Amino acid sequence: MGNLQVIEQTKRIVVLTFSDRLDAFNAPNARAEIDGLLANGAMNFVVDLTDVSFMDSAGVAVMVNLLKRSRQVGGDVRLVRPSNETAMRILRLTRFDQVFAMFATAGEAVNAF
Repeated sequence: MGNLQVIEQTKRIVVLTFSDRLDAFNAPNARAEIDGLLANGAMNFVVDLTDVSFMDSAGVAVMVNLLKRSRQVGGDVRLVRPSNETAMRILRLTRFDQVFAMFATAGEAVNAF
């Protein structure tokens, strides 16, 4: 089969699921985990915020940093909308709902890559 070339490509997509709060208390752990994933070659991320009820500026900074760093290595970030209206309001106020591609489920977000 000299006229056949097969190139297999696999997209590594990491799903990060946060629950309850994404704030100054858990942002350092999230940042450390993300640093490790990026160091190991991860570049595409889905951030599942479905169960997040509260976000502060430290939580927002985690997502901004993740977006910046993933795009620097050719990747991207997709968000799953929080079901809590207070958390969604933070995303609207910061215009993250326009910066990030947002989806209803993690499955939809993964399939969007």
